[in-house]
Amino acid sequence: MKHISILITNEAVLASIADPRIMFTGVNDFLEAAGKPALFNVQLVGLQKEVKLHGGLFSVHTDALISDVKKTDLIIIPAISGDIKTTLKHNEAFLPWIIEQHHKGAEAASLCIGAFMLAATGLLDGKECSSHWRTANEFREMFPKVTLVDDRIVTEQKGLYSSGGATSYWNLLLYLVEKYAGRDMSIMAAKVFALEIDRKSQSPFIMFNGQKTHEDEPIKKAQEFIEANIAERISVEDLAMKYAIGKRHFERRFKKATNNSPLEYIQRVKIEAAKKQLESSRKNVNEVMYDVGYSDTKAFRAVFKKITGLSPVEYRNKYNTANQPA
Repeated sequence: MKHISILITNEAVLASIADPRIMFTGVNDFLEAAGKPALFNVQLVGLQKEVKLHGGLFSVHTDALISDVKKTDLIIIPAISGDIKTTLKHNEAFLPWIIEQHHKGAEAASLCIGAFMLAATGLLDGKECSSHWRTANEFREMFPKVTLVDDRIVTEQKGLYSSGGATSYWNLLLYLVEKYAGRDMSIMAAKVFALEIDRKSQSPFIMFNGQKTHEDEPIKKAQEFIEANIAERISVEDLAMKYAIGKRHFERRFKKATNNSPLEYIQRVKIEAAKKQLESSRKNVNEVMYDVGYSDTKAFRAVFKKITGLSPVEYRNKYNTANQPA
């Protein structure tokens, strides 16, 4: 039987505690209904017996303290809330235990921005990680040794798992069910919980908001210029000349400050503007394309699909309110 420790961290998001418990105990129920033994021993594990969450509105009673759990097979780190640095400080007592258990062979999975806590252990240094796109810039600033993968819903790195934003952690839970209990059980869970199995990308949900917390003023001005001139065809050479910086030096500074190359930044700003038009206007794809400074239909569609995972037509059909049933 696999021992699963769901951490009850301070400032945890309640749903990301309840949902993995529901998933793994649900799989036990499916197995027992089929005349098979339960596979998971699920425990809520914390630093104290009772943890108050969401400003004291909810209380969670733990099954065990971390000092009681000498060995576990899988650690689930829930999403966290509040000021991230403060929350990590309040949960730092968990970190040595997570590290010790991983060294003993335990796997660990972070849900949504629980990735900050997994990264704080140092176990993700030199590895890839998924998290919520909304906190991507803050994550990169805090953990430069970890490679954050923006669009991926599930990332696995040598027994360390992470998920994309918000409820996409259900896909990580399905992934773990398949690993431990087999494909049939993951399909059963997907059907019972009405989940889309094998969803790989959170790209369609990402809202691009350029990194501007850096101190490089010429680069910040270049970013603002790009965002204010979406309909214009802007080249990297023109930007470098405008701010009197050599092209190669400009590219290096831009990448360091924003985590995007100038070309990537231009593309992402334009595609974000195109997404908003496709969501809310009745313009056709070609009209939107011209509005954001593209004249080559093939190039526009290729860049749009690269960034969002969908074609412009697929995106409009999925998100335009005029296309939704009354």
